[in-house]
Amino acid sequence: MQLEQMNRCSLQGHCQLNVDWRPSNRFDDPGSTLAENIEFLPNGEGKKPRFTDFEGKTSFGMSVFNLGNAIMGSGILGLAYAMANTGILLFLFLLTAVAGLSCYSIHLLLKSSGVVGIRSYEQLGFRAFGITGKMAAGIAITLQNIGAMSSYLYIVKSEFPLVLQAFLKADTNSGEWYLNGNYLVVLVSLSLILPLALMKQLGYLGYASGFSLSCMVFFLSAVSIYHHHHSLSVPQTAYTIPILAFAFVCHPEVLPIYTELRNPTQRKMQHISNISILIMYTMYFLAALFGYLTFYTNVEAELLHTYSRIDPYDTLILCVRLAVLTAVTLTVPIVLFPVRRAIQEMIFPNKTFNWIRHVAIAVVLLTFINMLVIFAPNILGIFGIIGATSAPCLIFIFPAVFYIRIVPKDKEPMRSTPKIFAACFAGLGVLFMIMSLSFIIIDWTTGSSSALGGH
Repeated sequence: MQLEQMNRCSLQGHCQLNVDWRPSNRFDDPGSTLAENIEFLPNGEGKKPRFTDFEGKTSFGMSVFNLGNAIMGSGILGLAYAMANTGILLFLFLLTAVAGLSCYSIHLLLKSSGVVGIRSYEQLGFRAFGITGKMAAGIAITLQNIGAMSSYLYIVKSEFPLVLQAFLKADTNSGEWYLNGNYLVVLVSLSLILPLALMKQLGYLGYASGFSLSCMVFFLSAVSIYHHHHSLSVPQTAYTIPILAFAFVCHPEVLPIYTELRNPTQRKMQHISNISILIMYTMYFLAALFGYLTFYTNVEAELLHTYSRIDPYDTLILCVRLAVLTAVTLTVPIVLFPVRRAIQEMIFPNKTFNWIRHVAIAVVLLTFINMLVIFAPNILGIFGIIGATSAPCLIFIFPAVFYIRIVPKDKEPMRSTPKIFAACFAGLGVLFMIMSLSFIIIDWTTGSSSALGGH
């Protein structure tokens, strides 16, 4: 470990690395010591000093695609249902509030990471609360994203056979293997998800993410054309808040994307986050609006089923379902990256990049999730509970608490406005958690069941 690889972060939060180290007046940040700064620069050879295993090469646009893809998830399918519960104006208000809160939350994460020059959620946790903080962040990311991946693959398992069957105009019970969701989900995992998940860097997934987002744009335009009024099942309880609160969960992906950004600065990354959230905000609102206007209050918890009830063989609806399947499938690798990273941070903290480990963790994760989706789909209900605990932690509680702990008191005393805001923000997270959990418990006890959107 060479001392010249010092990491100097200026107060605006943009980080640069300077070689040739002189006494500590080179630091703008009095709160960090030499040892701490060096500790997070794993590459010890005399090459260019870098943050993690590489220097960022990913462009602004690709980063927006990746983050947008991470946000999108299956949440978009549950939103029309949420709107049917709240009405248009209240929905718009809530969606706006949640988007604003997500931007603020990312601001807290970036500011904390700027102060200490670390670009991983787990290491921020470590800086704030030692090993406890690191494990808490790692476990929350792992559970949250495994839950998300399971819900995406579950959509593949349940939707793909129906779409194929309709395309092939096959008989429902012909029993062909390629109409069996279990085979199909394994096939998709092996042929599409695994190769993408084996990429060394998230940046390479930019094109896949762009394609994934364009599939959702197609979904939107198709949904907007469909104006029949049908009466289907009537929606249930106030699931709206949790579905909305977690509609913009992309926090585990923010710091890895920041790390890979070309010429990274805090402002640039905040712009990327704001643009991604704005794009998804618009798409969410339009998807919910069109879905809602088409069916009024008779929307199901998953929009696609609502459409497929009308005419399962309609070509447009088939293409839409295929587009959503593609989008959901291409989101899985993006969501897998932070889990692999969290597992490496927790189990192999001081190891440098290793292809065997990189591949093995991805294979094990995908195998595990496939097993869950195939053999124990009922367990997925548990992810509702996990999501209701891990999501508020990742969005509200951790960014706020880490921020309060990491930003030095001499810069921002405990009673300063930013820290008071951050504390209120954490409180809001606790509130969301209690609300979501109580909704789920009420739902279980009354015996009605409805799927909480994964992302």
